[in-house]
Amino acid sequence: MQYLMKSCAFLLSLLTLFSAHSASTLATTASTLTVPKNIIYVIGDGMGPAYTSAYRYFNDDPNTKAVEKTIFDQLLVGMSSTYPDDDTYVTDSAAAATALATSHKTYNGAIAVTKEQLPLTTLLEQAKALNKTTAVVVTSQINHATPASFLAHNEHRRNYNEIADSYLQNLIAGQPIADLMLGGGQQYFTRNDKDLSKGFVEHGYHYINNMADLDRLKQLPALGLFAKKGLEPALGSQYPQRLMQMTEKALELVSASTKPFMMMVEASQIDWCGHSNDISCAMAEMDDLAKTVTLIKAYIDAHPETLLVMTADHSTGGLSLGRAGTYQWKGQSLKHIKAMPKAIAEKMLQTEQPSSIWQQTTQLALTKEQNARLVKNVADAKLERKPTKYLSRFIKQLIDEVTYTGWTTSGHDGVDVQVFAYGKGYTAFTGHQDNTDIAAILMQMVSQ
Repeated sequence: MQYLMKSCAFLLSLLTLFSAHSASTLATTASTLTVPKNIIYVIGDGMGPAYTSAYRYFNDDPNTKAVEKTIFDQLLVGMSSTYPDDDTYVTDSAAAATALATSHKTYNGAIAVTKEQLPLTTLLEQAKALNKTTAVVVTSQINHATPASFLAHNEHRRNYNEIADSYLQNLIAGQPIADLMLGGGQQYFTRNDKDLSKGFVEHGYHYINNMADLDRLKQLPALGLFAKKGLEPALGSQYPQRLMQMTEKALELVSASTKPFMMMVEASQIDWCGHSNDISCAMAEMDDLAKTVTLIKAYIDAHPETLLVMTADHSTGGLSLGRAGTYQWKGQSLKHIKAMPKAIAEKMLQTEQPSSIWQQTTQLALTKEQNARLVKNVADAKLERKPTKYLSRFIKQLIDEVTYTGWTTSGHDGVDVQVFAYGKGYTAFTGHQDNTDIAAILMQMVSQ
């Protein structure tokens, strides 16, 4: 494959490319930059400003007059533009992740390659070449757009098998780029045509395929694949804080050595909830991320040589708090929803008392008219070719109606996203930046 490079030649080109880029584009000079030993780079996929605002009100204590600040409010330092290398102004996850991983703009769908499909040096490749420990923790499959943009080079994000294969081919000093990978993706790594997990084991990796076995990981390198594709959604899951649990294990493993580390953590499924226009799903993912960032902040307080930088690759769904001209948002009510709309729909389709299921699973009060529509839609769904999908869509719409939640799109939008930072060197990320600026500063830090 044209994007794969032999380790020795790649290492030379990596350092050459980075030196040229940092000299020409990085505004912050080495003389003014405070350089941390360790870097934790968190990406909330799809997490535009409305999501952190929504989480503040969702998380608010109703027994106090003031609205409590969240961990996101505490760490906010700036904003970032996200546009890709064209005239659309609206990026996809691959182009945005490439910008965040390499400091270069590219086309939508590209995985760490230029518009001419030439490979771009990534932060994790740079860190690995400098003998730093590298880690990736995500709730998507580990060969999804964001993690792939840190670990691979491919013309298109949908080439999942090729990207998975490249994790054992894109090597530095004979080893894969990431010393630790935790997430999903079993179907791409243990396929009928090949079993990539065996290749990782041959490289000395400890491999597990069940979250229940996470504590079995005692040293690096290690690979954990916990689902066929992405992990189960946080809402209604056996592991509602799975990102926090994986990050906690990752911090334990990378801290076992005195070597500096570079870790990328992605809350992947905020974006998936946004695409689905599912506010209860989104708040559960935001809660997992909030707990993850709280954990990371506590780690930095105990290890002050560490830097946290967090941003979003883009915003998804055009989320609004308030709808149809009503000056209200009932985000507190979302705390009572304990299952995904699909799971609620499945239960309703198996009973003659759908209203009872609604109350059990959401605790959201309905008007007589809303309840009548619920009953009718359950009956209509049973006549559909895909009854669960049909009813799930209605349930999401009804939750939005009751909570006054609005959406403008099932895709991405072009609004600026937030930048959060904490720890040694955090002031380098204050104010407004482009997503490429964030990566450029981090690459300068990694190189020191």
